[in-house]
Amino acid sequence: METQVILNDATLTKTEKIRRLLALGLTRRQVADLTGGNYGFVQNVFAKYWPNQVRSRAGQPADTFTFIAFNRRFGVEIEAYNVERHTLARALNEAGIYAVVEGYNHTTRPHWKIVTDASISGQNGFELVSPILEGSEGLEQLRTVCRILKQQHAYINRSCGLHIHFDAENIGLPQTKNLLVNYARYEAIIDSFMPASRRANTNGYCLSLRGREAGIDAATSMQTLAGRALPSRYFKVNLQSYLRHKTIEFRHHSGTIEFGKISNWVLFLHNLVEYSRTSRVETATFQGLTRFQQPEIVTYINNRISELAA
Repeated sequence: METQVILNDATLTKTEKIRRLLALGLTRRQVADLTGGNYGFVQNVFAKYWPNQVRSRAGQPADTFTFIAFNRRFGVEIEAYNVERHTLARALNEAGIYAVVEGYNHTTRPHWKIVTDASISGQNGFELVSPILEGSEGLEQLRTVCRILKQQHAYINRSCGLHIHFDAENIGLPQTKNLLVNYARYEAIIDSFMPASRRANTNGYCLSLRGREAGIDAATSMQTLAGRALPSRYFKVNLQSYLRHKTIEFRHHSGTIEFGKISNWVLFLHNLVEYSRTSRVETATFQGLTRFQQPEIVTYINNRISELAA
């Protein structure tokens, strides 16, 4: 009864409703389901009001790794096919998402742009590129975009990928080195929750980082890190985008228009970036990875591993 009273109270903001529901003892997943399904938003509220209660799946104390609310600036590139680009633009604009059809370009726009991509097979292939998004509000906008893509019957196949850009303006050289080395050492585990077409070096558009750790550590600047250690944009973590946009691009994930997959991947990467601010893994294990991921993300990963192993 009290749950419904909170949900029906029009004087409460969404954040306050979430805070009160959590205070009742509901789990974050239950609260997310009751308030629209955005787990990331609920996690941010939880981390803000109960930071001392945040724990890893392995039961480590909060000071081992403190989960940081997702307030990062990020961008998304979704590759798909089967929707004519102007038709998709109209549908997005009607849903309140400002979208423009453009020729192929690498310019960051203040709107969603729909461009061609010669690497995509299938009729009416396209790449949908976001403007700069931020935090939970950005994820909510992304949820709407995914809904429209599904309504317009967008498809994905093995030629499609999902690329995530994180703002790297405040990420320095030591943290970037940690991130790249950590990614290389966890790569085999990350591969296990990706399709076979995105694992190891099977895909020329997202090459492995494994074996490049020495070159990464030898770099003396972000420019040499991008220019020598990872001299192409076609790695699972692309630093060429840093030279152009001051972002780090993650290219590992397979194509998808499923919001749940994209949002879990974004939050997984966010946690990895935050972990890498001060930490470097020596021996990569699945248990070690769970120490800096929320239990719900670990559950999602385990489910993906099971699905892809079937």
